[in-house]
Amino acid sequence: MTAATPPAPDTQPTDWHDETIALHGDAALAQDAAVVAPIHYSATFRADSPQAFAAMANATRPTGLYTRYGNPVYKRVEAILAELEGTETALLMASGMGAISTTVLALVSKGDHVVAQQRHYMSTTKLFEEVLPRFGVEVSIVEQTDTAAIAAALRPETRLVMLETPANPTLSLTDLAAVAKLAAARGILTIADNTFASPLNQKPHELGIDIVVHSATKYFGGHHDITAGAVCCSEEHAELIWKMHVTLGAVLSPMDAWLLLRGLRTLPLRMERINANALALAAWLEQQPQVERVHYPGLPSHPQHALALRQMKGFGAVIAFSIRGGFDATSSFVASLRLATHAVSLGGVETLAVHTAAMWAGTMTEAQMQAAGIEPNFVRMSVGVEHIEDLKADIGRALRATQAA
Repeated sequence: MTAATPPAPDTQPTDWHDETIALHGDAALAQDAAVVAPIHYSATFRADSPQAFAAMANATRPTGLYTRYGNPVYKRVEAILAELEGTETALLMASGMGAISTTVLALVSKGDHVVAQQRHYMSTTKLFEEVLPRFGVEVSIVEQTDTAAIAAALRPETRLVMLETPANPTLSLTDLAAVAKLAAARGILTIADNTFASPLNQKPHELGIDIVVHSATKYFGGHHDITAGAVCCSEEHAELIWKMHVTLGAVLSPMDAWLLLRGLRTLPLRMERINANALALAAWLEQQPQVERVHYPGLPSHPQHALALRQMKGFGAVIAFSIRGGFDATSSFVASLRLATHAVSLGGVETLAVHTAAMWAGTMTEAQMQAAGIEPNFVRMSVGVEHIEDLKADIGRALRATQAA
């Protein structure tokens, strides 16, 4: 039997819906008739001639040569991610922080100025507040819900604006289109961490953001079994970031890249269920007497709900809520959960919950936690794909047990 010839790259439609992109966005890169992409588990790749080796060794982002430079399975994942985010290309890295740190270090130099949000993922905050200043990069930390404050922080030497929306862990929002317009008018680059939303719910590049980063560990992998990061951007920026990536070496293993590819196939299905579960659970939590407050962009009670409706199609897995009774009651609540697993991370098939103040007490100062909006009785829950009534029953039992104690 003769193997089918893979379609030429220029025959791939560019107007597919996200559900189709997740399944077929890498079809043009297939090298054989296998329905499932192979794992290229090799650190190094041979060349057929000295001339071919020289070309491969001097290429930008080669598929072969050495896996730190590139790998065939990376290309397949990157093709899907770029198509989902609407960018020219994408890069894979070993973690979300690997993607963020590599991107920022590729774009800033001594003497530059950066504007960052007051509420970021903990390690992102440390990168901007503690690491960059050591190398002569000045950073202004700004309240991200106030676009005017971001505008006021911009300077002639501002090189970069770093955004994250919804923000970890309070789910406050940044007006992506407004900030992108401000920055573009001044020739300033913008980066948005889209991890909490995913491109199924929010597409920052369509709103004018230059570079979109992800912890691909979360929704993209979807099963809490890999650590990975992604950068979605133009070819021009990708070349700069790739060169820094080769130097820093935050390399994803081929096996994890393949698992990431497999996870992407079901991303739209999982996101549909996760969005529905989280919205229903957030509305239910607002009605529980043991809960002081619920933070979720999909609720009308969220102070930026109108913005959420403008820039998001769905509102994601993460709900933040406050338990009556303070730190001890919150610890008791999390410990009492049975179906919702007490573990970090988000965006997978299982529901996860953490007592945020307890989780970050050892790595953030009290001032940093206050600035990030982390209250002693804060719970961050990533809703999975379980049946919604089973989730309500588990959480309701834990709430009642906490009140009884």
